[in-house]
Amino acid sequence: VSDASGCSMIAFLHTGAVKFPQNLLSRSRQAVFPLFPAGVLKGFSSIISRKLASHGFGASMAAMSSFPPQRYHYFLVLDFEATCDKPQIHPQEIIEFPILKLNGRTMEIESTFHMYVQPVVHPQLTPFCTELTGIIQGMVDGQPSLQQVLERVDEWMAKEGLLDPSVKSIFVTCGDWDLKVMLPGQCQYLGLPVADYFKQWINLKKAYSFAMGSWPKNGLLDMNKGLNLQHIGRPHSGIDDCKNIANIMKTLAHRGFIFKQTSKPF
Repeated sequence: VSDASGCSMIAFLHTGAVKFPQNLLSRSRQAVFPLFPAGVLKGFSSIISRKLASHGFGASMAAMSSFPPQRYHYFLVLDFEATCDKPQIHPQEIIEFPILKLNGRTMEIESTFHMYVQPVVHPQLTPFCTELTGIIQGMVDGQPSLQQVLERVDEWMAKEGLLDPSVKSIFVTCGDWDLKVMLPGQCQYLGLPVADYFKQWINLKKAYSFAMGSWPKNGLLDMNKGLNLQHIGRPHSGIDDCKNIANIMKTLAHRGFIFKQTSKPF
C-alpha cells in the first residue's frame, strides 16, 4: 500500500497524479478502497497534495511532465533601465533594477525584486529618458544608490536561498548589454565589486534563435510575435520587460527547449 517514501499508492490513484489505464484504475479501486474508510483516503489525498505543493509541483504531477526538466533550479530574469539621451550621455547609470525569480520546474514566477535607483552623475532625467522608459523624476529622487541596491539584491538572494551552493541559478537577460556592459561599466566607474552571480547569464535572444531558427532583430517584440504572445505592459519598462522575458521562456520550455548559459566565463 505504501512505497519506500511512505507515500500511499492509493493516494496517487485517488488524486489522479499518476495516469493509469481506466480499467486498471477501476480494478485497483475495487480491490483496495474498501479496506479504508473514505475519510482516510481523503486524508491521504490531502497529504500528497501538500507534499507536491511544498516542492513546487502544484496540484498535479501530470502538469510537471508536460515539458522536460531544465538544467537550473531557478532562472533570475533581469532587465535594467538606465539614464539615456540623444546623443547618449556618459556614463549611463542604472535607474530601474528588477529581478524575477522563475522556478525551473514550473517556469512560474516565485518572487520579485524591484527597486528604482537614484543616479548621481546625471541626477536629472532627460525628457528622452522619461519618454522611453516611463520613469519620471519623482520615481528616482530619494531612492537608494546603486551600491545600496546591490547590497539589497544580495540580501534578497540570500533570503531566497539562491546563495546556497547546491542551488543552481542563472540570470537571464534580453541581450548581453545588461550584464556585459551596463552593470560592470557602472561598477567600475564607482569602484564597486561585481558579485560572481552576475558574471554568467543566458541571453534570451540567443536562446530564442537556437529554438526558433531566426534572430529576433526587434528583441521582445519579435519574440512575442514569433510565439504568438501578447506583449505585457509597456516596452522599456524594466519590470514589464522581465515579465515578457519570463513568458517567452515559459512558452519555449513548454515546447521542449532546454536553456543553457550563453555568456563566456569572465
